[in-house]
Amino acid sequence: MSQRQLALLLIAPGLALVAALFLYPLSFSLISAFTGPKGGVSLDAFRKAWELYSGDVLFTVVIVLASCSFTGLAAIIIAGTLTLGENRWIVGTLKALYRWPLFIPFIVAAQCMRTFLAKNGLMNNFLVAMGLMEPLQAASFLDWRGIIATFVWKQTPFVALLLAGALAAIDRATLEAGRNLGASRLRVLVELALPQVMPQLLVALVLSFVTMLSVLSVPMMVAGSQPTLLTVDMAFRINAYGDYATANALGVITYLLSAGAAIIYLKRGMAKESAP
Repeated sequence: MSQRQLALLLIAPGLALVAALFLYPLSFSLISAFTGPKGGVSLDAFRKAWELYSGDVLFTVVIVLASCSFTGLAAIIIAGTLTLGENRWIVGTLKALYRWPLFIPFIVAAQCMRTFLAKNGLMNNFLVAMGLMEPLQAASFLDWRGIIATFVWKQTPFVALLLAGALAAIDRATLEAGRNLGASRLRVLVELALPQVMPQLLVALVLSFVTMLSVLSVPMMVAGSQPTLLTVDMAFRINAYGDYATANALGVITYLLSAGAAIIYLKRGMAKESAP
């Protein structure tokens, strides 16, 4: 066998998995979404999806963007503390704890938040026990706030891990020069360190955006009310009505949202490469 044939043979299993688990479902979704009840090309499924779930489309975009924003902010704080922190106890404790949510599935994270954010959950019981709140003031956070909290708690370690690695690779002389000139650690982080690792941060946030768009367990278990995310709507159309056309139309909308995030990242990367 030639070297080229051997290379094709080695990558054939991977290509087969991509074709079976991604290309075939994607093709099926596109065909089903653009096929009318009587056959032929039609946009009826998209019209129906927009009439029924346009509010959920907007809700999904707002929730995922808000979650990405809070995730990025939390990751910057954690990565900056790990990189520029001078208290060994704080840095060591944070380094030992912040990665734990990486190993917890979304469905387990959602169940944890159900017991933590409920009206009689751990958070409210702790506040009442500490005398910071009266029992009658307890309120449930199992709504859009719970979805954002779950997403941020689950994705922050992933973004922080990538960002901390990028910050650790920066030339320390630049950062030390800023400190010697009297800049605070916060100013060094914001003005010197972050601009150098912005591509890595953007990659991590794009991956988190796509991940959050695909999660079903969190909005279903944490909120379970309207409006909700598109993943819940797709599952409902299939399980309740067997309406694959509308569900696939919602799936195509999700594909477009994911593609939009990827295009923004690619344009930024190409603009940076073409800059003199």
